Amino acid sequence: MLHRRKIILCILISFTLISTSACDRQLQHANAEDNYISIQLLGINDFHGQLDVYRTVNGKQVGGAEYLASYLKKYEQENENTLLLHVGDSIGASAPVSSLHQDEPTIDFLNRLGFDVGTVGNHGFDEGYEELERLLFGGSHEHTGYFEGVNFPHTAANVMDQETGKSILPPYVIKEVSGIPIGFIGIVTTETTKFVLPDGIKGVVFTDEVAAINQAAEELIEKGVKAIVVLAHNSVSTKKDGSDPSGDVVEFAQRVDDEIDIIYGAHNHTYANTIIDQKLIVQSYSNGTAFSDVDIKIDPETGDIVEKKAEIVRTYHKGMEPDAEIKEMVDSYREPVDSYVQKVIGYSSDKMTRKQNQSGESGLGNVIADSLRHEMETDVAFVYPGGIRADLDKGEITWGEVYTAFPFDFRLVKMNLTGEQMKAVLEEQWMGGEPRILQISGMRYTWDAHMPIGERIKELLDEDGHPIDDHQMYTVTMNEFLAGGGDGFSVFRKGTNFMEGSTELDALTRYIQGHEGDILVPKLNRIKEVNIFIK
Repeated sequence: MLHRRKIILCILISFTLISTSACDRQLQHANAEDNYISIQLLGINDFHGQLDVYRTVNGKQVGGAEYLASYLKKYEQENENTLLLHVGDSIGASAPVSSLHQDEPTIDFLNRLGFDVGTVGNHGFDEGYEELERLLFGGSHEHTGYFEGVNFPHTAANVMDQETGKSILPPYVIKEVSGIPIGFIGIVTTETTKFVLPDGIKGVVFTDEVAAINQAAEELIEKGVKAIVVLAHNSVSTKKDGSDPSGDVVEFAQRVDDEIDIIYGAHNHTYANTIIDQKLIVQSYSNGTAFSDVDIKIDPETGDIVEKKAEIVRTYHKGMEPDAEIKEMVDSYREPVDSYVQKVIGYSSDKMTRKQNQSGESGLGNVIADSLRHEMETDVAFVYPGGIRADLDKGEITWGEVYTAFPFDFRLVKMNLTGEQMKAVLEEQWMGGEPRILQISGMRYTWDAHMPIGERIKELLDEDGHPIDDHQMYTVTMNEFLAGGGDGFSVFRKGTNFMEGSTELDALTRYIQGHEGDILVPKLNRIKEVNIFIK
């Protein structure tokens, strides 16, 4: 009996010790969570100098610098540990209020908001590395005078000086928050070489993104940095629930160092919010119409990010007061150029949208193609769809609206191509990644998505409905970007009898000034995808 009591007593003591130990561990874990440091990362991408440009999403107005500023300031107040980030292309392809001042107003905007770190995008090189360097580090311009540059650091780990072999910007930036170091690595798409004229990237080389990220991450880890964020000016997309991820960043996430916690995407102006290989992936549309709110928790003992989540926030105007300081700043830049920007140059009886239908054709794209063909008096014209940045609304059309919709100042090029070569150009629309359906004037065609790439163009006709002759020579217009083989359209480089013309913006402006009403809204009957309803 005594022996049995001793056994029972031992069991009770053991159970008590185990329970006490488990409670201690739970208490220690709870205490550790209480000590986690909450940090907020507010990010934008592809702002493109849209200081005073508003868009409509779900029937509501979004965008504009003064509204974006109000949102960011409001969110900053909710967490004193907040960093502001941008993922490239804050400048370039900009609206006139920024562009006509050499994009200095956009840098001023970012400076005033107190951004903490950023990277560059492909459009940062549109006017060459020297001009990008001036905007970042300060210097003089013949039209705007001296500018002080940005007041926060930029990083680009894979953009190298061709002569020295060193990165033109720091490969990473370390920001300390509540005593915890966070590393930021910037990269730029290697496809920048496809999107920028050769003069714009003269003297710089874009190296493999993953290799650059891993090299920078290794150096950060050696410095004791455990929380690492990548600012990748590379494409990524997901559905709203995080499913169906696609783009460069998805592939990067599975190949970069596992110490990396978050990868921001950019470049293709879409939505992304998902987890891939335990890395949080985000992108918040473009043009100031949204921003990303990434909330993280860091264990101060280890320096690791232990929790992370993201929300993409639309900058709806309703319910938000515009920021007075930023509105005053934008107005001060608008006033000197207002007479140009607000000048009415034409009228349209209907809205001209850049949105492409399922076949790849858009009303605004057709108008622009017609204007280039008319300007250079050729048989056919091709327009790169990536150069069309906004719609033109019904009613009066101002020069500023045209500039915002078509902001690149590329020269026009006239050349000769055979019918066979034009067909080969159209086949290139599906080569090298996502389709880029060129907008056309002077011909029409059908294509079949079920056919192999290189064999998709079916019937190819001139504007009167006659078949395009493979062996006949045709005069063709496009901009200098396409003429040089931009974005993989290499067949244009085989043209003959090259002749340079005016800028594409001037051509479109003159065309609108000479036409009114629904002449500017041709029917969408130039491109037709066959079997479109049985996919």
